[in-house]
Amino acid sequence: MDSGIGLLPTAAAMRRLRPDADLLLSSDPATMPWGPRTPEDVTELALGCARAAAAHRPDALIVACNTASVHALPALRAELEPVLPVVGTVPAIKPAAAGGGPIAIWATPATTGSPYQRGLIRDFADGVEVTEVPCPGLADAVQHADTEGIDAAVPAAAARTPREVTTVVLGCTHYELVADRIRAAVQQPDAPPIALHGSAGAVAAQALRRIGADPFPPDGAAAPGGLTVILGGREAALPEVALTYAEGALLAPVAPARG
Repeated sequence: MDSGIGLLPTAAAMRRLRPDADLLLSSDPATMPWGPRTPEDVTELALGCARAAAAHRPDALIVACNTASVHALPALRAELEPVLPVVGTVPAIKPAAAGGGPIAIWATPATTGSPYQRGLIRDFADGVEVTEVPCPGLADAVQHADTEGIDAAVPAAAARTPREVTTVVLGCTHYELVADRIRAAVQQPDAPPIALHGSAGAVAAQALRRIGADPFPPDGAAAPGGLTVILGGREAALPEVALTYAEGALLAPVAPARG
């Protein structure tokens, strides 16, 4: 679940790990963006998406949204666990810090400088130089595949990123959909390749561990898994905007046809 198509990277990672898994994507894009909303509003919206998904009796719920993970995880877990395991999304600060630094964390303005993010930096990047980079408008532009908006937001955030940075943490799941653009924008000429750290692969693997499933592709004998899409609580087709990204195209062939 996510506010919008920010769930695509995690869903695509799950599809790669377990092509046989049935996936359910629950979002509420009409209520975006969630970042500027109050924690109470985010929690209520996240609960709505989660309840719509839970009605289909899944094995696990992945909160593929950094904002929802910051504000709504306690409420989601209180309502759904232990029957339905809930897996949150945390910016990949720990593995990024393990490689040294300097590090930049690209995140929404609401997450940048938040006690939550500062706590992760304190706990996992102590002694490493970290710059928090707000990216106003980027998640919304990605959500709508707004090329002009992306082309404006990415260079603006890159200009706020120190030139000596060697690693960028993508602190919003939407940003993983334009990771190549971000990499190109922050890469300095004649410098070693920038390392980008998203969360999708690790979160998908963690969800499989939580339910005791083997996080490796099956031997090919199993039928490919299906895809169900829920938008604002109702079943729908995969949004057309999702197909503009490689992750959406990966999921599209198994999406059921809907009138």
